[in-house]
Amino acid sequence: MNAPQGIHRVSHEIKRRKLAVLRVTDITPRMRRITLHGPELAGFISLGTDDHVKLLFATTPEEQAALDREAPLQNAEGPRPAMRDYTPRRYDPQTGELDIDFVLHGDGPAATWAAQAEVGQTLNIAGPRGSMIVPDMFDSYLLIGDETALPAIGRRLEALPVGRRALVVVEIDDAAERQALTSEAQIEVIWVVRGEQDLLDVTRQLTLPPGSLYAWVGTESSLSRKVRRVLLDDFKLEEAAVKAAGYWRAEGSDEE
Repeated sequence: MNAPQGIHRVSHEIKRRKLAVLRVTDITPRMRRITLHGPELAGFISLGTDDHVKLLFATTPEEQAALDREAPLQNAEGPRPAMRDYTPRRYDPQTGELDIDFVLHGDGPAATWAAQAEVGQTLNIAGPRGSMIVPDMFDSYLLIGDETALPAIGRRLEALPVGRRALVVVEIDDAAERQALTSEAQIEVIWVVRGEQDLLDVTRQLTLPPGSLYAWVGTESSLSRKVRRVLLDDFKLEEAAVKAAGYWRAEGSDEE
């Protein structure tokens, strides 16, 4: 049994929901926030700051038919809608609103849908399947990622209380992609412009905040593994307090 104050995972019942677009907001030139709502959002649960929901995109009548059926999609035969994992940026049960932030990178079913999304359109989601709970048990936090990780990073920062410290390192395309990050904790943000600096080199040169530390990494799959090794080997962080996730795979990558 997990100790009440330890890092632990909580499972949720998976429910498929059909939601409507309430608002479309451009956070930066390449980051678009889609606010969803609808009666099926009732009972939605997202307890972890890096939770993932599956977004479901049907582009053919056959895929839409599979989506409309109640049977689990993973067991369906024939064409199935494309599925992509995204972090819920904000869920407000009082207003019944769910924010999903999309990087408009120009290809893929999610980015293509978000680029043309309008108020009144619908989107099917499923999950989250579970939440990794990281209680307020650390003095400091190290958060490293790229644009795709900003929703999780933003949620983590907003959840930190006064008296904590956070060092944030984010790789972006250009200076226009910087976005406001707020927290009651004391935070330092380092923006790494892709092509001008190397995220791995920047990580090696960091001065970590003091006290007990939790480190979280979310970027391209192979890069996340390399950053994790730097944190474990160079900085001697405890493995249990380091989480590194592959948020996407580079073209031609041999990552599974």
